[in-house]
Amino acid sequence: MTDLVVRALSSSDAGVFDAIPDPLGAREGHRRTRFRPEWMRVAVRGGEVVARGAWWGGPDDVEPVNVNWFDVAEGEEEAGAELLRSAPWRVELEINLPGGWREEPVLCAAAKARFAAAEAAGYELLVERFLYRWTPECGLPERPGRLRFRAEPDDSVFFEALRRIHSATLDAHALREVAEGGLDQAAQGEIDFFHWCPSPREWWQLAYTPEGELAGIHIPAHNPSGPTVGFIGVVPEQRGRGYAYDLLAECTHFLVAKGAEFITGGTDQGNFPMAGNFTKAGFPVVGERINFQPKAR
Repeated sequence: MTDLVVRALSSSDAGVFDAIPDPLGAREGHRRTRFRPEWMRVAVRGGEVVARGAWWGGPDDVEPVNVNWFDVAEGEEEAGAELLRSAPWRVELEINLPGGWREEPVLCAAAKARFAAAEAAGYELLVERFLYRWTPECGLPERPGRLRFRAEPDDSVFFEALRRIHSATLDAHALREVAEGGLDQAAQGEIDFFHWCPSPREWWQLAYTPEGELAGIHIPAHNPSGPTVGFIGVVPEQRGRGYAYDLLAECTHFLVAKGAEFITGGTDQGNFPMAGNFTKAGFPVVGERINFQPKAR
């Protein structure tokens, strides 16, 4: 077999990245994403691109935060593995897939080839997630009117609320942070992320019962691709009352009032309560995301 060459791209040859089939429709899914050519890499065999990866970060990040786009040609799983293995960054890998991909033989084969390449490169499955996209045609969810919402400028208040929420969480990313560094690390990671987002800090809101007890928080946000449901969380002692739906409905109304023409969201597939709340609030599933993480060395 012809020798494999893995190389980074530049602004002068970034178009090479498109020289590979796209059965999973990644190009359409990334039409709003801005990739830096120097963070894009291809694997070439016999003059043909057989694998590609695009690492991504925010405009002020000096290093990528994840692999946002990863493809391998048919039969080139090892080329994809070498592409990941030889990269200077070991960060989380996201593979976005169309809904129902398991039932479509071509899509299923393409997805499994990417999974196999990632695993061969030393990555392991972290979580499978549902992706949602609300548009005005979905209709605004009804506000139950049970909670009182207000902004809070003090990060320490959100920090304590996040510690309480993550003390009993179903979210795989939060569970990983708790396992690695405890509740403080998990809470601070959320705060750091939402400070990183380009949306205003003033948007973060606490939710209280009419009796003045903290019920939870919601964080309407803009990520670099647009408006999104950033965070929905109910403190443990208030669970079982359906408040996560109230938070999601308020977050949706808030973003629409700020001019959002669409709103994205996501939740772990194993988080059945939150998935049910997205459905109840009129958010259709538009795809799935498989998150892989580098194995501990």
